[in-house]
Amino acid sequence: MFENEKIQERVILVAVSVQNGDDTEDSLAELAELARTAGAEVVGTMVQNLSRAIPATYLGSGKIEELKDLIWELDATGIICDDELKPIQMKNLEEALNTKVMDRTLLILDIFAARAMTSEGKLQVELAQLRYSLTRLSGFGRSMSRLGGGIGTRGPGEKKLETDRRVIRDRVSHLKQELKEVVRHRDLTRTQRMKNHTRVAVIVGYTNAGKSTLLNTLTGAGVLEEDRLFATLDPTTRMLELTNDQQILLTDTVGFIRKLPHHLVEAFRSTLEEAKYADLIIHVVDASNPQWDTQMHVVYQTLRELGITDKKVVTLFNKCDRLTGEEILQDFRADRTLRISAKTGMGLDDLRVTLEELLREDKVLFRQTFPYDRAGEIQRIRKYGELLQEEYREDGIYVEAYVPREFL
Repeated sequence: MFENEKIQERVILVAVSVQNGDDTEDSLAELAELARTAGAEVVGTMVQNLSRAIPATYLGSGKIEELKDLIWELDATGIICDDELKPIQMKNLEEALNTKVMDRTLLILDIFAARAMTSEGKLQVELAQLRYSLTRLSGFGRSMSRLGGGIGTRGPGEKKLETDRRVIRDRVSHLKQELKEVVRHRDLTRTQRMKNHTRVAVIVGYTNAGKSTLLNTLTGAGVLEEDRLFATLDPTTRMLELTNDQQILLTDTVGFIRKLPHHLVEAFRSTLEEAKYADLIIHVVDASNPQWDTQMHVVYQTLRELGITDKKVVTLFNKCDRLTGEEILQDFRADRTLRISAKTGMGLDDLRVTLEELLREDKVLFRQTFPYDRAGEIQRIRKYGELLQEEYREDGIYVEAYVPREFL
C-alpha cells in the first residue's frame, strides 16, 4: 500500500517596483503571508526596479536569467508575482523559466477555494475562478488549465473538460443563475428586517483585523478565529442585545486586502453589498499593524468601489492591548472612533454605548397617552423602540419612548 506524500511548494516571490518609496516591500511581506496561508514555503524574493512592468514578460530579460539561476540554487518549484499577470506574461515567463508561474490573484483565489464552507461561498469562489480562467484560455496552447497551477491545485481548474471556453461560459451562466436565487433569498430576508424595523450593522475591515473575534466576543457567534489571512469567508449574522431592550444585528463580512482581485469583488458583490443596506458600518482596524493607515485606505477605497459612501462609520482600533506607547490613532472619515481589544473585551462597553447613541439618532422622541383599550400598541413600542417611561394614569397609559421615524 502506497501513500501519496503531499509535496510542499517552494516558491520565490517576485515584484516590480515602479517608483521609489512605493509599498512594494510591504506588499511582498503580505504576499509571503498569503503564500504561507496557502501552504507554500517562501524560499526567496526578487524585486526589479522599472518604470513599468515589461508588457510581454513582466521582468526584464537580464532579471529573468538571474531568476532562473535563483530557482535552481534554491530548488524552488515555482514563482509568485505580486501583480495580476497578463496571459502573455504568464506564458512567456513559464517558457523562459521552465517552472510554475503564479500571480497574486491566482494565489488569493486558491485560498478562497480552500476556505469557502457555505454553498454560496463555494459558488462565488468558483465563479471568480472560472472568470479568471476564461480570460487566460487563449495563448496557452497545450497548457490550458491555468487554475491547475495554483498552490494545492484546488477548484474548477482541475477539470480538463472545463478548459474548453464554451463549457466554462455555460458553467459561468449556470453559477450566475444560482447566485441570483441566493440574492433573491437575501433580499426577502432584508425586506423582512425592514418590516420589523430591525437595525443592522455590518463589520468591515482589512483581513486579519479581528472582525470574527469581535463578533464572537459580543454575541458568542462561535465563528472560527485564527491569526492568518482570510480565516473566514462566509458572512455570519448574529443579534446583539443592548440596554433598554434595544437590539442590533451584526453581520461579519469577508476581509479586504490590497490588490483584491476584481474577479472576487464581482463574485462577492452581493455579499459585500450588505453594507449598502446597513444602518451602520463598524470598521475594524488592526492598530498593532505598522501599516494600519494604509489598510484603512484600502477598506475605504473598496467601499467606494461598491458605492457605499453615505453610511455612519464607527472605527474600532483593535488589538490596543498590544500597543506599548501612546500611539496617535485617528480616522477623520469616521463618525466615532474607539480603542478596543476584541480579545480581552477592553472598550467593548463603550462600543455598546456608542451603538445605542447612534441608533437613537435615527429615532424620534415620542410622548403619548394611550387609552387602556389600546394598551397592545405599547408592546410594539417595546419591540421596535426604546421605552423610557411608562406611567399608568386615570385617562390611560402615558408613554415616553424613542421610536424609529418610519414607525410613526
